[in-house]
Amino acid sequence: MLLGALMFSLLLVGCGSEQSNTVKKQIIGIDPGAGLMKATGKAITEYQLKDWELVEGSGAAMTAALTKAYENKEPIIITGWTPHWKFSKYDLKYLEDPKKVFGEAEDINTIVRTDLKKDHPVAYALLDSFHWEPADMESVMVAIQEGKDPKVAAQEWVKNNEDKVDKWLTDLQPVSGEKITLAYVAWDSEIASTNVVAVALEKLGYQVELSQVEAGPMWAGIASGDADAMVAGWLPTTHADYYQEFQGKFEDLGANLEGTKIGLVVPSYMEISSIEDLNK
Repeated sequence: MLLGALMFSLLLVGCGSEQSNTVKKQIIGIDPGAGLMKATGKAITEYQLKDWELVEGSGAAMTAALTKAYENKEPIIITGWTPHWKFSKYDLKYLEDPKKVFGEAEDINTIVRTDLKKDHPVAYALLDSFHWEPADMESVMVAIQEGKDPKVAAQEWVKNNEDKVDKWLTDLQPVSGEKITLAYVAWDSEIASTNVVAVALEKLGYQVELSQVEAGPMWAGIASGDADAMVAGWLPTTHADYYQEFQGKFEDLGANLEGTKIGLVVPSYMEISSIEDLNK
């Protein structure tokens, strides 16, 4: 038994470096309401990881745990997604998911309340045009992670990418102080995108209020009309339950970013490649 535990530790951490020889059978997660957490719970069942614990927390707590482990070359398994600044800062890899529990690549969609086009046609048109690339989002996330205020980071990105932003604003007439509320979850990716859209709306004369909530209340807020829009709908997997629950009470404007991914993530120095290896 002791030999087996040692072999498992060496598999995860690798040899030839001053790393911990003990592995906590924990997967460091984020907020409990996230679809990523539900998918991870399903993965624990599907891969029969009965001895593993999924630790609930937040995106900030997860990245703090990752940073500490990475700096000490210790083993760690986290719930991860891209785009995210951690992939720019650290050498990380996704564990292979042969059972496809986490699904294929996802999109991030723009979701608005049903009457937004009638009430705020200019804001609707901008939100419908909003589209950017993962590298754009990551550049804003890195600036925020390095200490810049999210709005300042967004303003700088907008200033440095006028050609892209102008496409969102083409033929739109400015308004005079109309109010728009954008809902978002406190994920680094959504903080970046929501602030960028807010800055673009402000260029058109809108007064923009940002409402940070959990994923469920975010979707409920759009469905009830308490919030006007969000650019944070991870589909078709992460927010699938909310999409189905509130179907017919919102308008889906489609993807504003393609090619996202979710799954279990580890530092590249760990000699493990698949979720299946966690049972060895």
